[in-house]
Amino acid sequence: MPLSPSGPRIGILGFAIESNRFAPVSTREDFEARAYLSGDALMTDARSAAPAMTPEIPAFVRDMDAAGAWIPMPILFANAESGGPVDHGFFTDTLNAFEAGLRAALPLDAVYICEHGAAITTACDDPDGAVFALVRRTVGDGVPVVATVDLHANVSDLMVDSVDTLISYRRNPHVDMAERGADAARVLRELMAGGEVAVAHVRAGGEVAVAHVRMPVCAPPTQLLTAPGTGPYADMIEAAEAWLDDPRIINISAVAGFVYGDTPKNGMTVIVSTRNDAALAKQIAQDLALPAWHARSAFSPALTSLAHAVEMARDAGANPRLPALCLADVADNPGGGGRGNTPYLLQALLAAGAKHVIMGVITDAALCAEAHQLPIGASFTARFNRDDATLYSEAFEAQATVVKHHAGQGVGRRGQLAGCRFDLGPSVLLDIGGISVVVITNRHQCHEPMFFEMFGLDIAAARTVVVKSRGHFRAAFDEFFKPAQIYSVDAPGLTSPVLSRFDFRRLPRPVVPMDDMATWSPNVRVLAKRKLL
Repeated sequence: MPLSPSGPRIGILGFAIESNRFAPVSTREDFEARAYLSGDALMTDARSAAPAMTPEIPAFVRDMDAAGAWIPMPILFANAESGGPVDHGFFTDTLNAFEAGLRAALPLDAVYICEHGAAITTACDDPDGAVFALVRRTVGDGVPVVATVDLHANVSDLMVDSVDTLISYRRNPHVDMAERGADAARVLRELMAGGEVAVAHVRAGGEVAVAHVRMPVCAPPTQLLTAPGTGPYADMIEAAEAWLDDPRIINISAVAGFVYGDTPKNGMTVIVSTRNDAALAKQIAQDLALPAWHARSAFSPALTSLAHAVEMARDAGANPRLPALCLADVADNPGGGGRGNTPYLLQALLAAGAKHVIMGVITDAALCAEAHQLPIGASFTARFNRDDATLYSEAFEAQATVVKHHAGQGVGRRGQLAGCRFDLGPSVLLDIGGISVVVITNRHQCHEPMFFEMFGLDIAAARTVVVKSRGHFRAAFDEFFKPAQIYSVDAPGLTSPVLSRFDFRRLPRPVVPMDDMATWSPNVRVLAKRKLL
């Protein structure tokens, strides 16, 4: 379709949350605490030096700015820390805001949707599909629509059917979010131009051909790292990237999924978008899915017991000749819906008398508020989880000393949060039995060294560092710990990799690794999308 004379009018919107079926309901307040940006505020943040939003939209904007004149039409971007199902009333309000904003912005030449892709609400298993379908219904079939999603998205048929190209992250930890936002800008420009980029590679009348296959694999997130040699999912990503220089390929997304969403659309998914080659798209989708299926035994987790982890920490503190440790409390990962407050590791380390330990970040707003009223050096009884009745948020008390207060605001320096603003709320460093414990107000996974360093803690000098995070910390703490020094600890929590501990009711069974499956044959859907010429 023809572009607007002063440049294309491109709508920008997104609803981004990873929903854990077993966590408490996420509300409007959870989004407003992280990023709820509409209109001019969205563009101001996207073009700021340290955005509060995730990196995809800022990168999309930078790439579009560099390519020439365009007219951004910012609608709304709503983003929250991973949590439980979203209050459906709030989601309905958000959907209505999307529709009103899109209609006010018409006519549009294209739309960019920035989602996480693993949302659920208290009444809907596929709100991401509802957003995608709303956009398509509102702008019509003639307008190109491209979406980016997290590597842990649960991709429905409706999501694939409603957009021209779906682009997922390819790195876990997610250090490539900005690159995928820039990819979305480039793909949208090609679609708006009618395929000029692909003129040399497709015949007249060519089209975007998409192959889509969902696998019966719902792996715990600990088994979905993408560094070379870390498992079949990493191998799948490597094989997909080997195709990306082929001029027939627009995009390949191998999407791992998020098992704790517990939805009928769960399952590792491959989406291949080509320039006019449906047969190639289908073949690549099969060739990526089958090796991962054959190596499916690797999707079962191998964890370090709580007792052994504590023993190693005690020994490391007593013997400086032993390597330092990083213990990941993977079962209480706020980045997957955990509450960031389970006491099991801290209690066990205190009981063992472990020394030279840094631990964080523990979420406890009431404790932070109390500690901020006390002077530095004050000793008091720290009462954890006095206000939280969530499963695994068990209350306990310990004698503590206030070491330092902090407002909890800063800018990340490494990994997923590099260059992004964060706000942990009023925060405090406590000394509890010789263990340095960082407590925060606003729930957040510990995947940024600044969460410790803003208190003056020397991570390199610690003998054991405990992080409430599943895997994203690896991209930021790699300057301190090699992979062999990192241990995923088996403790109770809402994000435990031991899937038998959860009452899954909506997953498409049977699925690996929860069920024994001897055979599976890919059922690849092939779709014809937008004409390129």
